[in-house]
Amino acid sequence: MTAARTHALPYLGYGLGLRVEHYEALLEQPAQVEWLEVVSENYMVDGGLPLVWLDRFRERYPLVMHGVSMSIGSTDPLDEDYLTRLAALAQRVEPAWVSDHLCWTGVQGINLHDLMPLPYTEEALDHVVGRVKQVQDRLKRRILLENVSSYVSFAQSQLTEWEFLAEVAERADCLLLLDVNNVHVSAMNHGFSSLDYLRGIPVSRVQQFHLAGYEQGERLIVDTHDAPVSNAVWDLYLEAVRRFGRVSTMIERDDHFPPLAELLAELEHARALAEPLLRDAA
Repeated sequence: MTAARTHALPYLGYGLGLRVEHYEALLEQPAQVEWLEVVSENYMVDGGLPLVWLDRFRERYPLVMHGVSMSIGSTDPLDEDYLTRLAALAQRVEPAWVSDHLCWTGVQGINLHDLMPLPYTEEALDHVVGRVKQVQDRLKRRILLENVSSYVSFAQSQLTEWEFLAEVAERADCLLLLDVNNVHVSAMNHGFSSLDYLRGIPVSRVQQFHLAGYEQGERLIVDTHDAPVSNAVWDLYLEAVRRFGRVSTMIERDDHFPPLAELLAELEHARALAEPLLRDAA
């Protein structure tokens, strides 16, 4: 393993994404999950049942907030109303950290409801870094940015995806949510090395891992988050643990929800893979 992380955010252990389908079960057996990730937009409301449930989980679990529509890479101005509501939710939840995606989700006021990749150019790099600094100043905290899966690339790109991600983190002084599944998906779709990707990411910037499943298409693999973690992603997770060490890890499922017991088994598998490596490295 390489140099230790130097930032001060806590290590949380092994967690799950909070989904409505598992509300009751998670409240009945909290000891089996160490923390939860909540989708920020689901709770950016003025009141009602979503916040009632959120307060109940906040009493039982450490929480982190994960957004899907900050659109940090868009050329539209940052959405001030969105940031106000995000800051208010963070004040209510007091999350261990707040994250979103390194992408754009719309332009000219139109939300595409998808996570669109960026051209990896110096111009885009300067643009994103400036916006990340604005958001961090507004939230009064460092944020985490997640690498997205992608199916197209830009001829104008001057940097690899991992070089771009690393430069954003260093220049904006933010942290990273490394989605191991997304690294694999993009590597297969674009023909680059997933190990080169891991080696290009600074150890000191990685605060969280995502693990998820995908669908194999005829020409591409699609990041569906609706299936168990694949063997290829488990193998890449082992390499990520070897490089980055003890990083808070969670299973992410967004559709075709199995009984909670199946997700807990996946989470236990992640723990069983990582902990021997971490003990040997200690």
